[in-house]
Amino acid sequence: MVFWYFLLYEKVQLMKNSIKVERAKQDMTQEDLAKLLGVSRQTVNSMEKNRYAPSTILALKLSAIFECSVNEIFQLEETD
Repeated sequence: MVFWYFLLYEKVQLMKNSIKVERAKQDMTQEDLAKLLGVSRQTVNSMEKNRYAPSTILALKLSAIFECSVNEIFQLEETD
């Protein structure tokens, strides 16, 4: 019974990102970014659409490419 109480009242955290915005600032295509990251264009697309949460290493690579902090690219959002 305690378990169900936890599920009912626990907020869900989602991660959103600004990869597409940062990529556009640098006039970069998904393919360009994918090559720099060493991933497929589909992976970049999935990250931009919040269907794929990148590894820490990938997040740090994005930070270096866009010359901003990981926190500027990824934000946690709480929902009910």
